Amino acid sequence: MTLPAAPMSVVPPQAPAPSPPGRPGWPWRLLDLALRVAGGVVAVVGAVATGLLELILSTVRVSGTLVGVSVPVAVLANVALSWFAHAAVGRRWAVVLPATPWFVLMGAAAIRTSEGDLLLAGDNWVGLAMIVAGAMTFAVMGFRQVLAPPPARRDG
Repeated sequence: MTLPAAPMSVVPPQAPAPSPPGRPGWPWRLLDLALRVAGGVVAVVGAVATGLLELILSTVRVSGTLVGVSVPVAVLANVALSWFAHAAVGRRWAVVLPATPWFVLMGAAAIRTSEGDLLLAGDNWVGLAMIVAGAMTFAVMGFRQVLAPPPARRDG
């Protein structure tokens, strides 16, 4: 006489894996979120500040001739802002944070007010070069983030 066979696993039962000791709890996650939001705000404020500086520098003249000092300032500032936004927020889309207010500011500077004031005139080659160089810088930095391989995960 044989006994009925009961299903039996050859793998010993395992207890659920405990969380790693270095894994943060909810207060640390909340602090991390607050720091990421603060970093995003700093990136936006920095874009407005550097955009205003670039607009001021676009009219710099030496001996009556326009000097293109705002073009390299725009490129360097936009590279730094894009890098900072990505590092502070920790997301690939973070390059949009400084790019959006910068584009809005440059667009507003190119529109004539009802009083006739205009910050970036069409005959100012430095202003036009600054807008093209700044826009291309944000485009390249965003494209690099899209093509970057995903970061390696470091689990405890």
